[in-house]
Amino acid sequence: MQSSLPLTIDRAAGLPLHLQLAEQFRAAVLDGRLHAGHRLPSTRDLARELGVSRSVTQAAYDQLHAEGWIEGRTGAGTFVTDVVPLQPAVRRRPQHRPGADAKLLTLRPGIPYIAPTPDPGWRRAWREVSTQSPPRGYDDAAGLPALRAALADHVARVRGIACGPENVLVTNGTVHGLRLLLTVTRQPGDRIAIEDPGYLNAVVAARDHRLEIVDVPVDEDGLQVDALTEAAAVYVTPSHQYPLGGRLPVARRNELVRWARRTGSLLIEDDYDSEFRYDVAPLPALAQLDLERVVHLGTLSKTLSPALRLGWLVASEAMVDRLAAFRADSGDWPGWPMQAAMLAMLRDGYLDQAVRRGRRMYADRRTHTCAVLSPYGQIVGQDAGLHITLLLPDDADDLRIAAAAREAGVVVAPLSEYRRTVPGPPGLVIGYATPSTPDLHRALTTLTEILTHR
Repeated sequence: MQSSLPLTIDRAAGLPLHLQLAEQFRAAVLDGRLHAGHRLPSTRDLARELGVSRSVTQAAYDQLHAEGWIEGRTGAGTFVTDVVPLQPAVRRRPQHRPGADAKLLTLRPGIPYIAPTPDPGWRRAWREVSTQSPPRGYDDAAGLPALRAALADHVARVRGIACGPENVLVTNGTVHGLRLLLTVTRQPGDRIAIEDPGYLNAVVAARDHRLEIVDVPVDEDGLQVDALTEAAAVYVTPSHQYPLGGRLPVARRNELVRWARRTGSLLIEDDYDSEFRYDVAPLPALAQLDLERVVHLGTLSKTLSPALRLGWLVASEAMVDRLAAFRADSGDWPGWPMQAAMLAMLRDGYLDQAVRRGRRMYADRRTHTCAVLSPYGQIVGQDAGLHITLLLPDDADDLRIAAAAREAGVVVAPLSEYRRTVPGPPGLVIGYATPSTPDLHRALTTLTEILTHR
C-alpha cells in the first residue's frame, strides 16, 4: 500500500512495520525526495493512508524524532529537520585486509544514541544558561544548591531514595564519584570486593588507589552475596549487573545490607542502566535501604551523553560533607555552565522525556538484536539497559571473533575482557544503542556472518 509520502509497507517482511516506515523515511531524506521543512501528515492521517494502526505510525515518528530526523512544532505539526547528512565515503573492495576501508560501526556497550541535531528541549536548556550571569567567585564544592535540591527530588521520585539536598553531591560521572570516594574513605591495602566479570573502570580505579581487589562471582541474579569475604568496601551494580545483566532481587539486597551492617563495610552502588527496563518497573535503589551504609552513584552518560561528564553521588550528610571538604581543597568539581544546564533539563522535564523516548527506541532495537543473535548462543541481560550479552559455546574464542568483527568493520566487546579470576563461558557484550537503526542492522548482519563461520 502506498501513501502520499514515499513510504510503503510489507507485512510479509521480517522487520516490524514502524521500523520499515522509519527506514524508508531516512532514505527519502538522504536521496532528496523529502527536504528540510517538509510538513508531515499527522500520525492518524498517515495510519489511515497506509492501512495500519496509529500506534505503528506513532512509533515510527517517535523513532525518527529520537534520531533527530523530524521535529514537532507546537500548534503547527511535524516537520523534517534541517539535517545535512554526511555522504558515505567511497568504498573500494578490500584486497588484503577485509573491512579495512569500511567505516567502523560500534556495538560497544554503554553509549546511548546521539541524534544528529539537538532537539528543542536541549536547546531550551542552553538558552536558559546563556541568559544567566555566572556566580561571583567560586561556586559550592558540593554542587549548585538548586541543582542538589532538584537531584534529591529526582532520585526520590525515580529511584525511591528518601533524601534531601544535603545528601547529594554533583560529580563528573560515575567513575569520578567512585575515585573521589576511594580517595577520601580508603587507604592503600584496603580490600574492595568487585563483581567478576565486572566494570573494568572500577577495577582500574581500585588498582590506582592501591587497594586489594577481591573478585566476587555473579550469577543470573547478580552479585553472589554468600560468596563475599572480609572487605572494607563492595562495588556492586544491582540494577543491571555489568556486563551479564542480572538484577539483584530484594532478598539478596536485604542480605547484602545486613552483611554490610555486620562487617562495617561500605556499599558502593553504581546505578548502571536503571533508567531502561523493558520487562517490569525498576526496583528501588539499594541506597533506599540504608543511606548510612550505601553510597549511590548516578550519571547522565546513558540517558543523554557521556560527553557531558555529569552525575551525582547520594550518601549520608556526614559523607557528603566529608567529600565536599576534600573537593574544596582540590578544586575538582563540575563547572557552573554544565550544572546550570543540568538544572534546566531537570526543571523542564527534558531528562524524563529523553528517558521515555530512549526506552521506546532501545526496546525495539533490543528485540531486533535478540531475534538476530539468538541462534548463535544464549542471550542474557536483555531485560534492561543498552546492551545484551551473547554467551557462546565453550569452544568459541571470543577474542578471535571480536578481532574478526573489527576487521570486517564492526567493534564488539569480548566477554573475556571483563573476566579476571572467576571462570565462565566465552561471549560477546553487544551494545545496540549507539549506531543508527540502519547501521545496527548492517553491523548485526556482519556479526552473524562471522559467528556462522567461526
